[in-house]
Amino acid sequence: MIIIPPLHYCIVESPVIRNEEGEVEFDQNGQAKLAHADIDIRLTRPDQIPFPLYPGEILRQPVTALTVVPANSALRLKAVLDFEDSHKEQRRAVDEWMFEGPATYIPRKEVNVEQQIKATIIGPNQAIRLCAEKELIDRSGQHRVTGEEWLVKKTGAYLPLAYETIVLVQDAYALTEKKALHLRALKTFIDDFGKKRLSGEEWLVTHIDTETHILSIYEELVAVVDAITLNSRQYCVILDPVIDSKPQLGRKKMIFGEISFFLQPGEKLLTGIQNIFILDEDEGVIVKCNETFEDEQAKKIRTPGDLWMIRGPTEYIPPTQVEVVTRRKAIPLDENEGIYIRNIKSGRVRAVIGETYMLTQDEELWNKELSEQIEYLLTRDPLTERYSLMRESASAKNASTATAFNSQSNSSKSITTKRDKWKLITYRVPHNAAVQIYDYKLKKARIVFGPELVMLEPDEHFTLISLSGGIPKCPNQVNSLCLLLGPNFFTDIIVIETADHARLSLQLAYNWHFEVKDINDKIEAAKLFSVPDFVGDTCKAIASRIRGAVAGTQFDDFHRNSAHIIRESVFGLDANQCVRDQIVFPQNNLVITSIDIQSVEPVDQRTRDALHKSVQLAIEITTNSQEAAAKHEASRREQEARARRKAEATKIEAEAELARLKLVREAEIKFLREQNELEIKKKAELSRIETEKFKLQVESIGTSTIQSIATSGPETQVKLLQALGIQSMLVTDGKNPINLMDFGQGLLGSLTARHVIN
Repeated sequence: MIIIPPLHYCIVESPVIRNEEGEVEFDQNGQAKLAHADIDIRLTRPDQIPFPLYPGEILRQPVTALTVVPANSALRLKAVLDFEDSHKEQRRAVDEWMFEGPATYIPRKEVNVEQQIKATIIGPNQAIRLCAEKELIDRSGQHRVTGEEWLVKKTGAYLPLAYETIVLVQDAYALTEKKALHLRALKTFIDDFGKKRLSGEEWLVTHIDTETHILSIYEELVAVVDAITLNSRQYCVILDPVIDSKPQLGRKKMIFGEISFFLQPGEKLLTGIQNIFILDEDEGVIVKCNETFEDEQAKKIRTPGDLWMIRGPTEYIPPTQVEVVTRRKAIPLDENEGIYIRNIKSGRVRAVIGETYMLTQDEELWNKELSEQIEYLLTRDPLTERYSLMRESASAKNASTATAFNSQSNSSKSITTKRDKWKLITYRVPHNAAVQIYDYKLKKARIVFGPELVMLEPDEHFTLISLSGGIPKCPNQVNSLCLLLGPNFFTDIIVIETADHARLSLQLAYNWHFEVKDINDKIEAAKLFSVPDFVGDTCKAIASRIRGAVAGTQFDDFHRNSAHIIRESVFGLDANQCVRDQIVFPQNNLVITSIDIQSVEPVDQRTRDALHKSVQLAIEITTNSQEAAAKHEASRREQEARARRKAEATKIEAEAELARLKLVREAEIKFLREQNELEIKKKAELSRIETEKFKLQVESIGTSTIQSIATSGPETQVKLLQALGIQSMLVTDGKNPINLMDFGQGLLGSLTARHVIN
């Protein structure tokens, strides 16, 4: 039996057929007739009488509680058969509708429950986007066609109809003074503000229009636009500005602060936010005209391509027709500083020295190019280079050493600091030096003597001095910009050959200087640079003279008189047949004042060995003779010294012994005298002490006591002894023996008896 309590139901498949009175119909065999493939939904009866299932009936769904649809919910129902519902409304198969709560749904066999739907809550600044699955009349009474979408913005719960689909829940965009919405129309429609928007049209929605905005169905969000804020010292240029809602293509619009605004669709900034040019009195800006306009400040018409400068002090905002090319600042120059300037119209290059200068619109800084070698030498001290040359000349012994020095010098060129090529090139010429500068435009050279500061004009260049160096001399070893006038020296090694074909290597050092009588004499000054490599030429000339003089001299003569021969060959003889003090080269006024012969070495090994042997033999003979003479003189002096020292020693010994005896006697007499004096002092002091002691005793005992003692008898002596604490006394002469054991026991017995009596 099946019992259906209140608010419950069950479904029976293939139920029995009942007549109009509700009774079950049976066939001729007494079997209950069944409605096969049909179902019967049975609810609770008023009498709640249990019922059984007839044969053939199937309990398709057991007893189940009825569905209670709460508020803001609904069941989506679909008709599977045509029928007329309780409201006398005809339902066709496949029809769908909503059963909205709060209510209890009574199931029917003609209806299927598709799903249970809950209402969507629409909050403030929210909307839901709905789509019609088929034609319908929405809750606002508007006719919707299939596929149409619309928004519901009413705050609260919204329960969609059967043919309505919730596409999404849209949140409103909050608009502020710094945020705006860039929208595009998907089709022609009238927006929320009552304006007709054409398909593809773009516009802005700002906080002036509304505080919040929910996108319409036909609105597309292109971007969230940030506001552009300009302060009082900023400006910007807008390309293709929108004026009266119409874009002005190709035009420009300038806006300067203080202001805050949004770029309209299609507008863009030319170069972003720019700062107003605040120019000091030493500043300026060069501007270029791009469009013809009237310059109110200069009161003239500007044409495209015009360049001009705005000088400070001022605040300048360039018009939209003007492009700022660059900003210029005056370059302060000391009296020893300068810059190279090129006129871009004429191409003329000039130097500005010792004044504060600002480039005009037709000028630019010109870079003066120099060779890498001169760039390096500009950073070097010429005096340091001179001392380096001296050390190199003194220490180098062959050409490989000079080459190593040159390679080290070349490798250090990469350490030079880079200069600003547009700055005036200056060079400090040291004292007692000269620099030659050549002007390629005027084709003239000028010579500057130090100490002086050289300033190069645009067309001027230094004359590079390339001298020989190393030992022996090799060309192009030392490079410099200035010529040191000396005095200085250089060292060279030459090979000579005597008349007897002895080849010798001489290392010579020459002291030199340039003699300039008048530095204002241009002809004399130009001679200094007439010989490009005066070191190499001088060494060759002197070596030639020496070789010529030595070629006619025997080796022995040259070996004995080498200094005289060399000096005579180089300096020559005067009218008195005396060797001159110097030699002057008139081509460049170079003066050689002295020659130092540092070494003379034979080149041939056999000559070198023979010379070595002869020198050793001469040295040995001289040494032996000197040694013999020294020994004889030493023996003579030794004998004389011995006799004199012996007499002096005897005299010293006698005098020392006499002095010793004298000191001994004096010390002995002094000792005896001091000993006697001490003995006398001792006796006198002992006598004084005894006298003082006796005197003190007498004074302590008193005269009366002494008198009584002298006059008292033996009894008095006994009392005196008792008073002194003496109980017994033994008087002996110390010659006769005494039995001290018995005497001691007697003393002990008497003392015991006396103690008992007491």
